[in-house]
Amino acid sequence: MNQKAIPVRNRAMTPQRLLVLALLLLALAAPFGIYPIFLMKGLCFALFAAAFNLLLGYVGLLSFGHAMFFGFASYVTAHAAKEWGFSPELAILAGVATAAALGLVTGWLAIRRSGIYFAMVTLAFSQMMFFVAIQAPFTHGEDGIQGVPRGHLLGFIDLNDSLAMYYFVLAVFVASLLFIHRIVTSPFGQVLKAIRDNEPRAISLGYEVERYKLLAFVLSAALAGLAGSMKSVVFQLASLADVHWHASGEVVLMTLLGGVGTVFGPTVGAFLVVAIQNYLSETGSWVTIIQGVIFILCVLMFRRGMAGMLGPMMKKRGIDV
Repeated sequence: MNQKAIPVRNRAMTPQRLLVLALLLLALAAPFGIYPIFLMKGLCFALFAAAFNLLLGYVGLLSFGHAMFFGFASYVTAHAAKEWGFSPELAILAGVATAAALGLVTGWLAIRRSGIYFAMVTLAFSQMMFFVAIQAPFTHGEDGIQGVPRGHLLGFIDLNDSLAMYYFVLAVFVASLLFIHRIVTSPFGQVLKAIRDNEPRAISLGYEVERYKLLAFVLSAALAGLAGSMKSVVFQLASLADVHWHASGEVVLMTLLGGVGTVFGPTVGAFLVVAIQNYLSETGSWVTIIQGVIFILCVLMFRRGMAGMLGPMMKKRGIDV
């Protein structure tokens, strides 16, 4: 009998898989040589930047209001954990749900505009939510929500242990990055790229562009909310700094430095900015000046960001950054 040959899937480790594995092993070993709190802050902001990059890099929509999703999710998570006694996973889910709801309302109105008008609408909503955060009783104004309990994950993992907290944050970050990668490589992601590159053509092909934009906006808001929720648990604090427009500006800077529309670029940019803030904090206002100089140099010399500049060279080796 003639039997059809069954194709065998190539299970060899590709250069990209090897790179991902090496980075994962490095991340697992990192807390034994680097201060875990610094690493967790970097991971939270890297997730924030990756969420923002989903909207800017793959849909072409520049938001100046992503701090409202990051900050309000932080507040809700902190309030749910401290006042309502929620477990950490439920408190984080409450924050993510709040960010997604804000994203739905904001996105429904903002996507009706494009370019600078879209950016200004998101900035206006963000400023509105900032003033709500100042006035709302549950946020405690300028004092913020302090002493947020970390609690026990799933009832038995004590997140007060720095290593346990770090590996939880790392697991959430890796899962979120894989989720974003799955989105942008799916047929849905290809439509988003088509909208970014030529929106009139996407409309002519029959795609409901506004629906795709809105869904991408909500997904980006929810992931930004996840980053803010994680940050409030890590630092046991939710403050006005998380919802201020400066936070929106920082995430734009992180994404542009790392590389818009790349997988690892926002992570590189986030860790660079966090490292500058952490190790140069003693210089005071010079931190902002140094960030500005780095941003100017990046715009002049590395317009596609660090990962964007390395992209062609890495692709020759079979690695998609």
